[in-house]
Amino acid sequence: MLNVVQLEKHGIPIRLTEAADDYEVVRRTLAFITDHWRRQPSVEEMAEHVGLSSGHLHHLFRRWAGLTPKDFLQAITLDAARALLRDEATVLDAAYEVGYSGPGRLHDLFVTHEAMTPGDYKTGGAGIAMAYGFHPSPFGRAVVIATDRGLAGLGFCDAGGEPSALSDMTSRWPRASFREDQGATAPFAERIFDPQAWASDQPLRVVLIGSDFEVRVWETLLRIPMGKATTYSTIAGHIGKPKAARAVGAAVGKNPISFVVPCHRVLGRSGALTGYHWGLTRKQAMLGWEAGKMS
Repeated sequence: MLNVVQLEKHGIPIRLTEAADDYEVVRRTLAFITDHWRRQPSVEEMAEHVGLSSGHLHHLFRRWAGLTPKDFLQAITLDAARALLRDEATVLDAAYEVGYSGPGRLHDLFVTHEAMTPGDYKTGGAGIAMAYGFHPSPFGRAVVIATDRGLAGLGFCDAGGEPSALSDMTSRWPRASFREDQGATAPFAERIFDPQAWASDQPLRVVLIGSDFEVRVWETLLRIPMGKATTYSTIAGHIGKPKAARAVGAAVGKNPISFVVPCHRVLGRSGALTGYHWGLTRKQAMLGWEAGKMS
């Protein structure tokens, strides 16, 4: 764990370490909410489950997400998820009309992207140098993968899960060379998780590596605004493959730059959250955290 001096040296806001510490309590609270949301448990019940006072839990959630625990509970219920899907068929249409960095993305992370060449994809990233580093985030430990062309990977884990998360990420480019370099990856972590650093005039550059079909799916994910959601079948229709919802689901699951390329905003047709590569609890946390930033 980096100390305060090291965090400042690497340009990581101290508030991110607070958010990372908060997330452990949030994760445990979410596990309880997931099991009991239908009966809308009280804040007192949530607090008792995680061993805190209701007041402490209230202030922690406000600090972490800008929402009270009760508001957060409402934000991740099935009814709320269905509300995210309201008029979802028009969400991507509007995004295509205004461009994904237009007014519809006012509250979102501004991103510009490019795809690596088909040759890079076929060779598994041979000859490409990649830096990696672990950083605090509002959703647990984040592993950041960077190249000289931009952000190439973002994954998550809980404490102790770093080796598995790193192996997951590096396996996507089996022939690339990797080095640990916190200095190279810290600026990306700072920008990704600090909404005040999200600016259209200084977009975050990401590099996508995948098949042509996967890249088209990921490019479509980039057009889903914060506070909105879409479905696998709608994405399939937008990329001209209306019968390929299952293949779209597989591509969404392989998204190498989670959160930035917002695969957490893809829901089942009923509004069910469905699976998430880095854990359903983390998907719930992302949607609730974003709800707080939109309020």
